[in-house]
Amino acid sequence: MDFLERRIDGLVCTTIVDSGIDIANANTLIVDRADTYGLSQLHQLRGRVGRGRDRAYSYFMYSPDKSMTQTAFDRLSTLAANTDLGAGMQVAMKDLEIRGAGNLLGGEQSGHIADVGFDLYVRLVGEALSEFKGESLEPEAELTIQLPVDAHLPESYVSEERLRLEAYRRLAGARTDQQIDDVLAELTDRYGPPPTEVANLVAISRLRALALPIGLDEISAAGTRIRLHPVELPESRRVRLARLYPGASYRAATRQMIVPAPTTKKVGGQPLRDLELLHWVADLIRTVLAEAPR
Repeated sequence: MDFLERRIDGLVCTTIVDSGIDIANANTLIVDRADTYGLSQLHQLRGRVGRGRDRAYSYFMYSPDKSMTQTAFDRLSTLAANTDLGAGMQVAMKDLEIRGAGNLLGGEQSGHIADVGFDLYVRLVGEALSEFKGESLEPEAELTIQLPVDAHLPESYVSEERLRLEAYRRLAGARTDQQIDDVLAELTDRYGPPPTEVANLVAISRLRALALPIGLDEISAAGTRIRLHPVELPESRRVRLARLYPGASYRAATRQMIVPAPTTKKVGGQPLRDLELLHWVADLIRTVLAEAPR
């Protein structure tokens, strides 16, 4: 109240002020260790100043003695580049990309934003538009993929955010290998040979196209094991599972198939990840589940 009524000129506080506190005479904001905050939080904090007629300034401070992560640099760069009125949309799109869009489909982000993912976001928007148009929409099967895979569209490959988001949307909606091939061919034609991260992204789309028709709704890594759900295995398939993947188990009560995660070698090897892991999971599905009842 002292600050609001101008009895003091400075207010030291926590981030509670980003909850919508409106103080018209506040014109300068200083955020300590801004590199540790999220992009949306920084944008909200920035909005606490400049709410009156006075010109406002925001200073985002970070320690010169500590290395900054690439994600933190992207957040601060986004804020610095988007200072005009109405820039919130660009900040929101960048925040979506940093927190989730890339791993729609990836180890850290798929099934997240946390636990939403860009593909689900796209579908929700599509459902809202269909409802607005009065169109009936069949419920779409969901599949969560949580594997240690670095899968995204780098800015160095597709520089414009709008085009990256469109490519993510098309890959999220692809349900056949032909549709995925079409997206990959267009990306290659427009931007050149895809880097490793994009190849991983395409491989996850192919895994999704393979797993959805079988009825899977989850493929996840948990420690040293890979979990698939829901699975219904007849006795003959259980024998095949045990023979081809020693240590694997099938839990009929919960309809889970749990398989030891693959490694580069049987003794002392490192866990497979990225493209090698995706190919391994695809082979597992084809070998054990492709003809199993849903």
